[in-house]
Amino acid sequence: MQELIAGQDLYVNDAFGASHRAHASIVGPPQFLPSAAGRLLQREVDVLLPLRSDPKRPFVVILGGSKVSDKLGVIDALSEVADALVIGGGMCFTFLAAQGHHVGDSLLEVDQIETCKRFLDSDVTIHIPHDVTALGPGGEIMNPEAGGEVRQLGADVPDGWKGLDIGPGTASEFADIIAEAKTIFWNGPMGVFEDPRFAAGTRVIAEAMAEARGFTVVGGGDSAAALDAFGLANEVDHVSTGGGASLELLENGDLPGLEALRGASNA
Repeated sequence: MQELIAGQDLYVNDAFGASHRAHASIVGPPQFLPSAAGRLLQREVDVLLPLRSDPKRPFVVILGGSKVSDKLGVIDALSEVADALVIGGGMCFTFLAAQGHHVGDSLLEVDQIETCKRFLDSDVTIHIPHDVTALGPGGEIMNPEAGGEVRQLGADVPDGWKGLDIGPGTASEFADIIAEAKTIFWNGPMGVFEDPRFAAGTRVIAEAMAEARGFTVVGGGDSAAALDAFGLANEVDHVSTGGGASLELLENGDLPGLEALRGASNA
């Protein structure tokens, strides 16, 4: 640590995207140097923390991405304050399975089905897809030449088929929910948007965020990459620079990097 801070008079942490990790460069210098949060870090905190306690309502949380297990903490935390949760991406198939739907060869976390049932049986309003876009037998993601039929299906997916995007009906419904909200937080794509065949759902959500009259926050990571891909990054109110950091801050209300700054000698 002494080598890291040698010759330094002041430490400023402006690395929000790394502040959820207790790395030496994040938590060490505040123990020895006068320290402060940079403007980017402070902006992230000022935008994200109020979502835990005092968002303008209706407050809608949109979650996608691959795994329910990656989002359990933030689902638990935000279900206490959100007016509605909107679930898409690969994680939606575990919720669909929890409702008794057949999901074919879609991504499924069997060990999380009971957890999803608990969420669905709670008082929280949860919207999950009623139609999906799926790839048939023999098909490969990112390789249209491999063959495999792409088809719009309902909430049940046959064996041999993989759901890889929310369907158009669901995307339209989700867009309407966004349009009516006063605060919207989005983390995680609705499908494998890197493959144009399965990008439509994520594009609809991105466009709805861009057109929303409410305050729009995107939780970094793949969602931010999707906004960039669709040319909409400048059309939302706040794009977080940290996917994992934004989720941890919303889940726990704190980060190791923030805790270190509060404990600095000049705090």
